[in-house]
Amino acid sequence: MERSERGRPAVYCSRSCQARAYRQRRNPPAPVTPPETERPDAHARKRRRIAEAVWRIASEHGLHTVSMRKVAAEAGVSLRMVQYYFDGKHALLVDALRLLHVENERLARARIPSDAADPRRLLRALLDEFLPLDGQRAFALRVFTAYYARSLADPALAAVFLAAEHPLERLVADIITMGQAAGSTVPGLDARREADLLVAGITGLGLDVLHERRSLADVRAVADYHLARIFAVEEGPPARSADHPRSDPA
Repeated sequence: MERSERGRPAVYCSRSCQARAYRQRRNPPAPVTPPETERPDAHARKRRRIAEAVWRIASEHGLHTVSMRKVAAEAGVSLRMVQYYFDGKHALLVDALRLLHVENERLARARIPSDAADPRRLLRALLDEFLPLDGQRAFALRVFTAYYARSLADPALAAVFLAAEHPLERLVADIITMGQAAGSTVPGLDARREADLLVAGITGLGLDVLHERRSLADVRAVADYHLARIFAVEEGPPARSADHPRSDPA
């Protein structure tokens, strides 16, 4: 007679293994709301909350200190929730960087004037977004700096952090080209080369401000100097110079 397939299998776990299985059956883990029943806005808010924790840790201690457990503690959520919304630490880092790009773009759009009739003013406002003019921009610059070091050895981060098509340089070049079409720039400019210099320069100067090697006033004066080289027509109030010191109290 063939042995019945019912009953205990020939190979089974130990008593302790059975005890753990029994406890798990008696006390199953709390269910996590499946994505199909969770509102999209609630899903996005929870991901954003966790990403913000990554930003704070990276800004204060460096990206190398980020762990799933630390992020959970910083966000005030369970480790299980972090693991549910992000498929591993690396995915968390990459997605947090994407979300920071989206947030920065949203804030920049609100601050940069939409009127394209004044290319110099538009370009000045765009360059300001790369300077730590307030707490939010200083915080974002610290986080991006932490990511930059990691991206040198991480292709997935580099793909998010460094776009191959150089969209920022292209945007700056387009603004300079607008000025050329309006006749407000000096003749003979190479808009693309000027854009490369402006973007590289303002990025490095912003880091100098973070390191307190330069003051914001000095860096903005440097930016104004280069803009004056590009735009032949002075638009808006003239920049202060060494011959016209500030009269406001220190």
